[in-house]
Amino acid sequence: MAEEKKQKTKRPTAQKRDIRNSKRRDINRAFKSEVRTAVRTLESNLGKGDKAVAMGSLNDVYGLMDKGVKRGIFKQNKANRTKARYALRLQRTFPS
Repeated sequence: MAEEKKQKTKRPTAQKRDIRNSKRRDINRAFKSEVRTAVRTLESNLGKGDKAVAMGSLNDVYGLMDKGVKRGIFKQNKANRTKARYALRLQRTFPS
């Protein structure tokens, strides 16, 4: 009694695309959630009154937005707009 080999079945191309799209959608969703968490952290740090901590949070948001643009998750204008808004809020919160 020889072991029966499992024979691979071919999948249609559309089904392959569905599988790949599903995986990418989950990755993109997780990344967007990470960005939203970083933005919420920045907003909370702006309210605390510590400029150094707020600057660190702003740098995190900058990095994540730029990474999102590079990976095609965000458009360039959205990232620039978001970064400009939070830089302005930081500047208004901590005038120097």
